[in-house]
Amino acid sequence: MILTRQFVILPLIIILSFSYLSGQSGKIDPFLLQKFNESHDELISCLIAFEGNPLPIQHNNLTKSEKSLLIYSHLSKNAQISQAQVIDFLQTQKLEFSPFVIVNAIATKLNLEQAFQIVQFQGVKRISYDPIISLEEPIKNPGLDMRSAAPEWGIVKIGADQVWEMGYEGQGVVIGGQDTGYDWNNSTIIEKYRGKSGDIIDHNHHWHDAIKEINLLHGDSIVVAENNPCGLNLDIPCDDHGHGTHTMGTMVGSDSTNMIGVAPKASWIGCRNMERGYGSPSTYLECFNWFLAPTDLDGNNPNPLMSPHVINNSWSCPVMEGCNNTNWHLLEEAVNNLKAAGTVVVVSAGNSGPDCGTIETPSAIFENSFTIGATASNDTIANFSSRGFVSADGSERLKPNVSAPGVQVRSAILNGGFASWSGTSMAGPHVAGTVALMIDANPSLAGNVEAIETILEITAVAITDTTECNGVSAVQIPNHVYGFGRINALAAVQMALELSSNEELEEHPFKIFPNPTNVILYVQLKKDLEGKLSIIDIQGRKVHSQQISSQRFLELNTSQFLTGQYILHLVNEDKIFTEKFLIID
Repeated sequence: MILTRQFVILPLIIILSFSYLSGQSGKIDPFLLQKFNESHDELISCLIAFEGNPLPIQHNNLTKSEKSLLIYSHLSKNAQISQAQVIDFLQTQKLEFSPFVIVNAIATKLNLEQAFQIVQFQGVKRISYDPIISLEEPIKNPGLDMRSAAPEWGIVKIGADQVWEMGYEGQGVVIGGQDTGYDWNNSTIIEKYRGKSGDIIDHNHHWHDAIKEINLLHGDSIVVAENNPCGLNLDIPCDDHGHGTHTMGTMVGSDSTNMIGVAPKASWIGCRNMERGYGSPSTYLECFNWFLAPTDLDGNNPNPLMSPHVINNSWSCPVMEGCNNTNWHLLEEAVNNLKAAGTVVVVSAGNSGPDCGTIETPSAIFENSFTIGATASNDTIANFSSRGFVSADGSERLKPNVSAPGVQVRSAILNGGFASWSGTSMAGPHVAGTVALMIDANPSLAGNVEAIETILEITAVAITDTTECNGVSAVQIPNHVYGFGRINALAAVQMALELSSNEELEEHPFKIFPNPTNVILYVQLKKDLEGKLSIIDIQGRKVHSQQISSQRFLELNTSQFLTGQYILHLVNEDKIFTEKFLIID
């Protein structure tokens, strides 16, 4: 009888164990399982994601430094607790790994057996594939390296040169870039590097290299570090491609014969996230992680007080190369957390236009990315510029946010040279530079990402198009081709100056409905207020204004206004509140 019971229990244990492991395998990305099956027990690049805690409630009256400290403290404590068991396991297995704070995740290389062991640890949410991604190359225009002390056409088009005349060139603002690296010795950017102060140079907290190995997609006959012209895991900024240097030049570059940068007196810091044009979610995350709290060259002493005000991102992560919704969420979480920490995340839309739905890769598709399309000198959209709506993640959200000059943009390249390139990679830096001008004009905007993005949108030069996507015409503002339009740095800075230095953009004391509206817009105030209420059209013109005094409910007739996007603007004492709304037929 006892033997019979043992005979029955044994297969039951096997069945239950198999069932448990099958359930745990659901935490492993199917694409990664396929890679394990093909690998013959070789180690595969993975991202281990953990369950995370929601961010602490924030208030808009926090400074940039306070936001950075708050978010970093919360995320680092959470990561330290939840990652501890897996880190012990990885150390026991003698596996190399990179733990992140910006997202609750670890990058490492595993085999199938190790992956099955890890998913059984408490708090492990998912293990996904960490694919290799290729850079979306810009269009290079040879023979256009004419030097001139005059500002480049894109700078003039957005009015940045007029902002300089007002005395604002980006002083005191830090721009971050993650790209192919940076040729920091280029004459146009070397003096703007935050790690250089006169003759003293210190790369700690100003430069990080996320590239630790040669990418196999290059097909090198012998895989050695020397294949990369810069080398690996560098302590000094270097660019192994030229793309990063070109983008940084458009943000801050200038010397006696080259006025190529939108914010020539801003400082920059950088992170290399690609090896000769090939990156991966883990290298992108490593740079995002470093920007949240820059470290010294050994990866120690993270300091969130040294995080940049704005980051330019001119890279993508396409599905066809292994990026999918099992690893997208980590990149989106990184963008969300950086925005919460007070950093504007500028992202190029991509060069897959002109069809609908071609804004289809991270980080351009995310709600909290400030996504940029590319325009030509005549303010028409570039044919290559990717279009919305975003269907890749099923959101159908409207992108891009705005557009900027991105055709035949002259900037710095390797070995002290200059070249004219085209791409949304060239457009994004114009926006990042404009953010620096805005913060220079009104330092109280630092860390207030929503206010900065709203100003950029409502001051953009409205441009429409006759094409339709998802049955929606681009004759409306914003639209899926230009977003809110081509940025206007001069108008953005002028609006930034309207905000006094002690203003706070707080939680709205009102709500509006219906939105969109076709005739009547109702404004319900949450408390008695005295102040001035205005309606501003997409070109920044005031089309309605009235005083309010101890009122709780307003009824505004919008029938006399044209269809399109508007801003409700409420000034109360030393505070300003804005809300977007749409008027339709």
